[in-house]
Amino acid sequence: MSEMRDDTQGSATRERILVVCPGRGTYNAAEWGTLNRLAGDSEWLARFDAVRREADMPTLSELDGETPFRQILHGRGEHASPLIYACAWADLLAIDRERYEIVAVTGNSMGWYIALAAAGALDPVEALHLIGSMGLLMQETLAGGQVIYPWVDEAWRPDWALRRELLSLIERIHGSEGAELYLSIELGGMLVFGGNEAGLARLAERLPPRERFPLRLHQHAAFHTPLQEDLKQVARRRLGVGPFHAPAVPMIDGRGHVWTPWSTDPQALWDYTLGEQLVAPYDFTAAIRVGVREFAPDRVVIPGPGATLGGATAQALIQLGWQGFGDKNSFQQGQAEEPRLVCMGLPEQREWLLSRRESLPA
Repeated sequence: MSEMRDDTQGSATRERILVVCPGRGTYNAAEWGTLNRLAGDSEWLARFDAVRREADMPTLSELDGETPFRQILHGRGEHASPLIYACAWADLLAIDRERYEIVAVTGNSMGWYIALAAAGALDPVEALHLIGSMGLLMQETLAGGQVIYPWVDEAWRPDWALRRELLSLIERIHGSEGAELYLSIELGGMLVFGGNEAGLARLAERLPPRERFPLRLHQHAAFHTPLQEDLKQVARRRLGVGPFHAPAVPMIDGRGHVWTPWSTDPQALWDYTLGEQLVAPYDFTAAIRVGVREFAPDRVVIPGPGATLGGATAQALIQLGWQGFGDKNSFQQGQAEEPRLVCMGLPEQREWLLSRRESLPA
């Protein structure tokens, strides 16, 4: 199976990139067909399909090609998560490692599992097993749900007073008449709330309508909250101590903690992945902050599918003033000149990262 190379020769002449792996919600009807287009004839996808077939599940090639897209099917955890992983893996393998050096890897929520594969802490097939198993367990339990709401203004500038007010809602709602409500994900300029139905209903009553927000995320459980405690226990028993390794490149987790090739304890990495990561808030914004400040990338790269994580990542970068970005307008102007935030789900941006031989017309 093809795997990502850790080619460190000539790093002084290569651009440094921070890879940000996508999470749930990035494979939708518009992305259907992406996997077969990018990797339809690859050996590794054939192996992924064989693993799925052995588990008596539809193959990823079938879901991405022969089976027309249906949200009720493709959005299920046991299908959506592996599809997202495979699309991201195809993009990661396409990056020209002679021109670009991956200096660190992180991800949003489920993207942490993809980051394990991208950084070499899990073999690609081992990562498929973890991602598929966790997607199925989440779908089987589907404890609670998630609602997303922005705290930045229309120009993506932080509104710290609004942020404080939104966080205070958690304290006011949680514990009232059976309501459970928690902070689930710090997502750039947005907060993701996780809770039970009573908690989310009370939250929706108190959030002022704003364009498409508050937005209830389809087929999402209350990830990264105490509502996943039972799932955590089942996952730890069912998956056992997995075949984790020290990563080949640094990984930044949902606390902003860095796991390095020279100091990572594989047991501790497993314990975090199937422990705290499941039941505590995931601070994606902190992961981006640490990635930019500690590893000084020339570009930030988001593998596909899609590009929905681009906005949240841009908002996190604006909060840092990275590359001089101060608001949405300055970010878009900079991107028009030369994309420093590269979403590989956008064909015109993906071209930046391919081998020059691959990107030349036939």
